[in-house]
Amino acid sequence: MKNTQSENNLPEPTKAELEILQVLWEFGPSTVRFVNDKLNEQREVNYTSTLKQMQILTEKGILKRDESQMKHIYIPVEAEEKTKVQLLDRFVNTLYKGSASQLMMQLLGNEKTSKKEIEEIKRLLDSMD
Repeated sequence: MKNTQSENNLPEPTKAELEILQVLWEFGPSTVRFVNDKLNEQREVNYTSTLKQMQILTEKGILKRDESQMKHIYIPVEAEEKTKVQLLDRFVNTLYKGSASQLMMQLLGNEKTSKKEIEEIKRLLDSMD
């Protein structure tokens, strides 16, 4: 789990920025209006707030903007899986000193883990042998 900082060059997105990225990963390249409409299905978000967040994401290099059309289209620079791996690595390194087993023990000790989920984890671990 311990990666060097050079491998994790993605700036840390905020919670609001991650919500925007989730929309873009699910629906593909989109306008600010489309992203804002999708965010509003979950909670009320002002258009100008979404626009500003997407401009910040572009400045951070997390999104790129296609300005070739009248309506600007925003596109994630990194694939969803790569971003999630980088963020998870940072999380584990920061909170669990790089120990995936400590993280798993914490998760499995959580009362919300269902028997079905535990069985799926057991199958996954068995397949790794």
